[in-house]
Amino acid sequence: MSKEKELTFEESLEQLELVVTQLEQEDVPLDKLMEYYQKGMELVKSSNQMLKNAEEKMAKVLNDNDELEPFIIEEEVEK
Repeated sequence: MSKEKELTFEESLEQLELVVTQLEQEDVPLDKLMEYYQKGMELVKSSNQMLKNAEEKMAKVLNDNDELEPFIIEEEVEK
């Protein structure tokens, strides 16, 4: 996959759907199947990394001193 343009999460999912459609077609040569599979795996890897980064950002909030600190839900504190 070309790294010319960084894909958004949504663009990555759209491309992954296209790859799955291509993989499901009949009479696709083996070399093309391998190419589609490799592209799909690259899209999955980058999508997973984007999700991980988003989760890490959401798990932190700014405190009064504009410093990042872990986000704690009140329900968890009461347990």
